[in-house]
Amino acid sequence: MKLLAFDTSTESLSIAAQHGERVINHSGAGGAQASAGLIPALRQVLAEAALPLDALDALVFGRGPGSFTGVRTACSVAQGLAFGARGGAGLPVLPVDSLLAVAEDARHRHGCTQVVAVLDARMNEVYVARYAYDAGQWSASGDCSVCAPEAVAVPNGWTVAGNAQAVYGARLAPHAPHVQARPEAAALLRLAPALLAQGLALAADAALPLYVRNKVAQTTAERAAKAAQTGATAP
Repeated sequence: MKLLAFDTSTESLSIAAQHGERVINHSGAGGAQASAGLIPALRQVLAEAALPLDALDALVFGRGPGSFTGVRTACSVAQGLAFGARGGAGLPVLPVDSLLAVAEDARHRHGCTQVVAVLDARMNEVYVARYAYDAGQWSASGDCSVCAPEAVAVPNGWTVAGNAQAVYGARLAPHAPHVQARPEAAALLRLAPALLAQGLALAADAALPLYVRNKVAQTTAERAAKAAQTGATAP
Protein backbone atom coordinates (compact mmCIF):
# COMPACT_ATOMS: atom_id res chain seq x y z
CA MET A 1 0.00 0.00 0.00
CA LYS A 2 0.95 3.65 -0.36
CA LEU A 3 0.19 5.48 2.87
CA LEU A 4 1.26 8.59 4.76
CA ALA A 5 0.68 8.56 8.53
CA PHE A 6 1.29 11.14 11.25
CA ASP A 7 0.46 11.85 14.88
CA THR A 8 0.98 15.09 16.81
CA SER A 9 -1.18 14.32 19.86
CA THR A 10 1.75 14.24 22.32
CA GLU A 11 4.96 16.22 22.81
CA SER A 12 6.48 14.19 19.94
CA LEU A 13 5.68 14.51 16.25
CA SER A 14 5.76 11.19 14.43
CA ILE A 15 5.53 10.67 10.66
CA ALA A 16 5.83 7.54 8.54
CA ALA A 17 5.35 6.85 4.83
CA GLN A 18 4.83 3.39 3.36
CA HIS A 19 5.62 2.68 -0.26
CA GLY A 20 5.18 -1.04 -0.80
CA GLU A 21 7.50 -2.77 1.64
CA ARG A 22 9.55 0.37 2.28
CA VAL A 23 8.79 2.54 5.32
CA ILE A 24 10.33 5.95 6.03
CA ASN A 25 10.09 7.29 9.61
CA HIS A 26 10.57 10.78 10.98
CA SER A 27 10.21 12.26 14.48
CA GLY A 28 10.32 15.78 15.87
CA ALA A 29 8.72 18.19 18.32
CA GLY A 30 4.97 17.74 18.54
CA GLY A 31 2.08 19.31 20.41
CA ALA A 32 1.88 23.06 19.88
CA GLN A 33 5.17 23.10 17.94
CA ALA A 34 3.80 20.75 15.29
CA SER A 35 1.80 23.56 13.68
CA ALA A 36 5.00 25.05 12.27
CA GLY A 37 6.94 21.89 11.44
CA LEU A 38 4.39 19.32 10.31
CA ILE A 39 3.89 20.24 6.64
CA PRO A 40 7.61 20.68 5.81
CA ALA A 41 8.34 17.37 7.55
CA LEU A 42 5.58 15.61 5.61
CA ARG A 43 7.00 16.91 2.33
CA GLN A 44 10.46 15.69 3.32
CA VAL A 45 9.23 12.21 4.19
CA LEU A 46 7.23 11.89 0.96
CA ALA A 47 10.30 12.95 -1.01
CA GLU A 48 12.50 10.39 0.76
CA ALA A 49 9.92 7.69 0.04
CA ALA A 50 9.71 8.77 -3.63
CA LEU A 51 5.97 8.94 -3.08
CA PRO A 52 3.90 11.76 -4.60
CA LEU A 53 0.94 12.92 -2.54
CA ASP A 54 -1.46 12.15 -5.39
CA ALA A 55 -0.29 8.52 -5.45
CA LEU A 56 -1.34 7.80 -1.87
CA ASP A 57 -4.09 5.29 -1.13
CA ALA A 58 -4.99 7.20 2.04
CA LEU A 59 -3.81 9.71 4.63
CA VAL A 60 -3.72 8.24 8.13
CA PHE A 61 -3.62 10.48 11.20
CA GLY A 62 -3.95 10.28 14.96
CA ARG A 63 -7.22 12.02 15.81
CA GLY A 64 -6.62 12.22 19.55
CA PRO A 65 -7.28 12.44 22.36
CA GLY A 66 -4.17 14.42 23.23
CA SER A 67 -2.70 17.89 22.98
CA PHE A 68 -5.50 20.25 21.98
CA THR A 69 -3.31 22.19 19.55
CA GLY A 70 -1.55 19.06 18.28
CA VAL A 71 -4.78 17.20 17.53
CA ARG A 72 -6.31 20.19 15.76
CA THR A 73 -3.12 20.58 13.72
CA ALA A 74 -3.15 16.95 12.60
CA CYS A 75 -6.80 17.10 11.61
CA SER A 76 -6.53 20.38 9.70
CA VAL A 77 -3.38 19.29 7.83
CA ALA A 78 -4.96 15.95 6.91
CA GLN A 79 -8.06 17.73 5.62
CA GLY A 80 -6.08 20.31 3.66
CA LEU A 81 -3.79 17.80 1.99
CA ALA A 82 -6.67 15.45 1.20
CA PHE A 83 -8.84 18.20 -0.28
CA GLY A 84 -6.06 19.47 -2.53
CA ALA A 85 -4.75 16.14 -3.78
CA ARG A 86 -5.36 14.74 -7.25
CA GLY A 87 -6.28 18.08 -8.73
CA GLY A 88 -9.07 18.61 -6.23
CA ALA A 89 -10.52 15.11 -6.55
CA GLY A 90 -9.20 14.42 -3.07
CA LEU A 91 -7.81 11.53 -1.05
CA PRO A 92 -9.51 9.36 1.58
CA VAL A 93 -8.43 10.02 5.15
CA LEU A 94 -8.29 7.51 7.99
CA PRO A 95 -8.60 8.97 11.50
CA VAL A 96 -7.23 6.60 14.18
CA ASP A 97 -7.59 6.92 17.95
CA SER A 98 -4.19 7.89 19.36
CA LEU A 99 -4.74 5.55 22.33
CA LEU A 100 -5.22 2.64 19.91
CA ALA A 101 -1.87 3.56 18.37
CA VAL A 102 -0.38 3.44 21.88
CA ALA A 103 -1.74 -0.09 22.32
CA GLU A 104 -0.31 -1.17 18.95
CA ASP A 105 3.07 0.36 19.82
CA ALA A 106 3.04 -1.61 23.10
CA ARG A 107 2.22 -4.82 21.24
CA HIS A 108 4.94 -4.26 18.65
CA ARG A 109 7.64 -3.27 21.14
CA HIS A 110 6.74 -5.35 24.19
CA GLY A 111 4.37 -8.10 23.04
CA CYS A 112 1.39 -6.77 25.04
CA THR A 113 -2.04 -8.02 23.96
CA GLN A 114 -4.22 -6.69 26.81
CA VAL A 115 -3.48 -3.01 27.15
CA VAL A 116 -4.75 -0.14 29.25
CA ALA A 117 -3.51 2.71 27.05
CA VAL A 118 -2.84 5.93 28.95
CA LEU A 119 -1.63 9.35 27.83
CA ASP A 120 -0.94 12.37 30.02
CA ALA A 121 -3.87 14.80 29.72
CA ARG A 122 -2.27 17.37 32.05
CA MET A 123 -4.34 19.15 34.72
CA ASN A 124 -3.75 16.07 36.96
CA GLU A 125 -5.65 13.81 34.55
CA VAL A 126 -4.96 11.09 32.00
CA TYR A 127 -6.66 9.88 28.85
CA VAL A 128 -7.38 6.16 29.09
CA ALA A 129 -8.86 3.31 27.01
CA ARG A 130 -8.65 -0.50 27.07
CA TYR A 131 -7.80 -2.64 24.05
CA ALA A 132 -7.42 -6.40 23.58
CA TYR A 133 -5.56 -8.01 20.66
CA ASP A 134 -6.78 -11.33 19.29
CA ALA A 135 -6.58 -13.08 15.92
CA GLY A 136 -4.58 -10.22 14.45
CA GLN A 137 -7.02 -7.44 15.38
CA TRP A 138 -7.63 -4.99 18.22
CA SER A 139 -10.97 -4.60 19.94
CA ALA A 140 -11.88 -1.79 22.34
CA SER A 141 -13.40 -2.38 25.75
CA GLY A 142 -15.45 0.77 26.25
CA ASP A 143 -14.77 4.31 25.06
CA CYS A 144 -11.85 6.67 25.59
CA SER A 145 -12.24 8.67 28.80
CA VAL A 146 -10.39 11.15 30.98
CA CYS A 147 -9.87 10.75 34.73
CA ALA A 148 -7.44 11.25 37.59
CA PRO A 149 -4.47 8.84 37.45
CA GLU A 150 -5.63 7.25 40.72
CA ALA A 151 -8.93 6.33 39.07
CA VAL A 152 -7.40 4.17 36.30
CA ALA A 153 -8.56 0.58 36.83
CA VAL A 154 -6.35 -2.20 35.48
CA PRO A 155 -7.77 -5.76 35.29
CA ASN A 156 -5.56 -8.67 36.30
CA GLY A 157 -3.24 -9.67 33.49
CA TRP A 158 -3.44 -6.31 31.71
CA THR A 159 -0.55 -3.90 31.12
CA VAL A 160 -0.55 -0.12 31.38
CA ALA A 161 1.10 1.43 28.32
CA GLY A 162 1.74 5.06 27.48
CA ASN A 163 3.65 8.14 28.60
CA ALA A 164 1.87 8.97 31.88
CA GLN A 165 3.83 6.89 34.39
CA ALA A 166 6.84 9.20 34.13
CA VAL A 167 4.56 12.10 35.10
CA TYR A 168 2.40 10.55 37.83
CA GLY A 169 4.55 7.75 39.21
CA ALA A 170 2.85 5.74 41.95
CA ARG A 171 -0.39 7.68 41.49
CA LEU A 172 -1.02 5.63 38.33
CA ALA A 173 -1.85 1.94 38.86
CA PRO A 174 1.14 1.23 41.14
CA HIS A 175 0.51 -2.54 41.29
CA ALA A 176 0.11 -3.09 37.53
CA PRO A 177 2.90 -3.75 35.00
CA HIS A 178 3.87 -0.68 32.95
CA VAL A 179 5.60 -0.21 29.59
CA GLN A 180 6.50 2.95 27.70
CA ALA A 181 4.61 3.40 24.44
CA ARG A 182 3.60 6.26 22.16
CA PRO A 183 1.17 6.83 19.29
CA GLU A 184 3.89 6.34 16.69
CA ALA A 185 3.11 6.83 13.01
CA ALA A 186 4.57 3.39 12.31
CA ALA A 187 1.85 1.97 14.57
CA LEU A 188 -0.75 3.85 12.53
CA LEU A 189 0.63 2.21 9.37
CA ARG A 190 0.30 -1.25 10.92
CA LEU A 191 -3.27 -0.52 11.99
CA ALA A 192 -4.34 1.02 8.69
CA PRO A 193 -4.89 -2.06 6.47
CA ALA A 194 -7.44 -3.65 8.83
CA LEU A 195 -9.22 -0.34 9.44
CA LEU A 196 -9.37 0.43 5.73
CA ALA A 197 -10.73 -3.07 5.08
CA GLN A 198 -13.51 -2.26 7.56
CA GLY A 199 -14.49 0.74 5.46
CA LEU A 200 -13.44 3.33 8.03
CA ALA A 201 -11.80 5.74 5.57
CA LEU A 202 -13.62 9.06 5.27
CA ALA A 203 -13.88 12.03 2.97
CA ALA A 204 -11.72 14.91 4.13
CA ASP A 205 -14.58 17.04 5.45
CA ALA A 206 -15.72 14.20 7.75
CA ALA A 207 -12.34 13.82 9.48
CA LEU A 208 -12.69 15.42 12.91
CA PRO A 209 -10.61 15.42 16.09
CA LEU A 210 -11.56 13.24 19.05
CA TYR A 211 -12.08 15.44 22.10
CA VAL A 212 -12.66 13.56 25.35
CA ARG A 213 -12.46 16.52 27.71
CA ASN A 214 -15.40 18.92 27.32
CA LYS A 215 -13.55 21.83 28.88
CA VAL A 216 -9.92 22.39 27.96
CA ALA A 217 -9.07 25.30 30.25
CA GLN A 218 -9.67 25.71 33.98
CA THR A 219 -9.66 28.81 36.14
CA THR A 220 -7.07 29.18 38.89
CA ALA A 221 -9.77 28.45 41.47
CA GLU A 222 -10.86 25.30 39.63
CA ARG A 223 -7.27 24.03 39.42
CA ALA A 224 -6.75 24.70 43.12
CA ALA A 225 -9.96 22.85 44.02
CA LYS A 226 -8.98 19.83 41.91
CA ALA A 227 -5.48 19.83 43.45
CA ALA A 228 -7.00 19.89 46.96
CA GLN A 229 -9.15 16.87 46.09
CA THR A 230 -6.20 14.84 44.75
CA GLY A 231 -3.64 16.06 47.29
CA ALA A 232 -1.46 17.50 44.52
CA THR A 233 -0.08 21.00 44.08
CA ALA A 234 -1.97 23.19 41.65
CA PRO A 235 0.17 24.17 38.65
